[in-house]
Amino acid sequence: MTMDDDLATPRLLLHAMSVTDAEHVVAGAPPAGVRWALGYPSPGDKGAAMRFLTTCEGIGDPSPFGLYEIRLREDGAVIGGVGFHRAPDERGSVTIGYGLVESARGKGYASEALRALLRFARDQGVTQVLGDADADNIASQHVMTAAGMRLVAEDASVKYYLIDWGDDDGEE
Repeated sequence: MTMDDDLATPRLLLHAMSVTDAEHVVAGAPPAGVRWALGYPSPGDKGAAMRFLTTCEGIGDPSPFGLYEIRLREDGAVIGGVGFHRAPDERGSVTIGYGLVESARGKGYASEALRALLRFARDQGVTQVLGDADADNIASQHVMTAAGMRLVAEDASVKYYLIDWGDDDGEE
């Protein structure tokens, strides 16, 4: 996969974020020809872009295990982000994160984007994907469940999810 490749779903394009894209997100100013939905980038998007830039400076571009802008296929508007926290570890495990602008929530976009990212991760040889959601963030918990992840642990503030392709029965 090159930085110019998008992951496509029926309604979305997941556009691999470049260093330049991430710099625009951090600055809060869209690049020429790119339309951002109201509310993008969120503080979480800016934080993820900063971590991506730090990774690029420290160890190089982690692509294809970086960040992706979630764009609507119908008009190209960026409505959020999804991506990996880092490249797979020695066991083939990665952690994911995602977020949408408020106006795009409740329409199934996050689940659609996450399913595409999970398929992509599996195609890249990843054996396990982890995610988490605040205990009171029912919508995010639903997104991970709808995408095929299962609840594996929780504490007072966070619920932890997993999808594992390491063995036939799906157990760790």
